[in-house]
Amino acid sequence: MSRFEERYEELTGILEDAQEDLMKFYEKGNKAAGTRARKAMMNLKNLAHEVRQEIQEIKNTEL
Repeated sequence: MSRFEERYEELTGILEDAQEDLMKFYEKGNKAAGTRARKAMMNLKNLAHEVRQEIQEIKNTEL
């Protein structure tokens, strides 16, 4: 599995896991689901930051 596929699966996995909690929060007003969704969004943000740094490192080392 390529590095791209690994990172893409990680990113989409977080979103897929958060989908149910997001629906519960927005459609039913479930506050606990909102808390879980916020946690998932923070995990997504952190992973996105890691990916950005990794891309930058690869870009800089190839020049």
